[in-house]
Amino acid sequence: MTKTPDILCIGSVLWDVIGRAASHMRVGSDVPGRITRLPGGVAMNIAMTLRRFGMTPGLLTTIGRDAEGEELTAEATRMGMICDHIYRSDDLPTDVYMAVEGANGLIAAIADAHSLEAAGDKILRPLANGALGSVHTPFAGPVALDGNLTEDLLQEIAQSPLFARADLRVAPASPGKAERLLALVGHPSATFYVNLEEAGLLCQTRFETSDIAAAALIKRGVHRVLVTDGGKSASEGTAGDIITQTPPAVMVTRVTGAGDTFMAAHIASEAQGDDRPTALTRALNAAATYVSGETPL
Repeated sequence: MTKTPDILCIGSVLWDVIGRAASHMRVGSDVPGRITRLPGGVAMNIAMTLRRFGMTPGLLTTIGRDAEGEELTAEATRMGMICDHIYRSDDLPTDVYMAVEGANGLIAAIADAHSLEAAGDKILRPLANGALGSVHTPFAGPVALDGNLTEDLLQEIAQSPLFARADLRVAPASPGKAERLLALVGHPSATFYVNLEEAGLLCQTRFETSDIAAAALIKRGVHRVLVTDGGKSASEGTAGDIITQTPPAVMVTRVTGAGDTFMAAHIASEAQGDDRPTALTRALNAAATYVSGETPL
């Protein structure tokens, strides 16, 4: 019998191919390091952290029926995620993300999420056909959305009765896709998780601090927002009520997936009943632990 998910993670599930070097890098650098391949993608990164916090996420995405897709689906199932509702395509390859990181942070990255974009609203069918919900009995619970979805699909979600009872948690896949989230500005239950750069792109300006950015996004019409600024600060709030904290100082050994870890830890903390300050603290601690190279718990 299929389990009922505690949360739906909708978006990119793919292979992360990450090259990491211990030295500072620039354009043209050729240095020794390590190359790893791990399950990734924004939706997958969020789901993996949710599992570590004891939640059972269901994945809504597309994965090819190629060898890479079979291996990825098997790994997600092994980790305890509900994969029964994934759209498996016969003609679309499994997506992949490739990044290079140095001691000075992310050097460059390419996200090949073309299959997810091509699948479009096919990944949402379980929310309409009764498997997870329908127009008359929409899914009631938290839903993590990522910015790898197309702008058209995000606009459809913003207006769809299938999400009328959902607690939407939204994150851009990267600064380059941040403006796609504008489709969900004004949604009555959407919480945005963005970094300082992404907040600036959404407001077409630059911000000096996370609290100023959070206030500007709320004024623009975002229902609730969390803004991070690396190791400097993070702010969470709604209209007229913003709290700000500083994350613990750690040695940074990796950056890819840190924002997804922060978001998942915050969602899990609130699901467990933590108040706002406690949930923000736990999320910052989880992200700090992650970037230090440890596994957040």
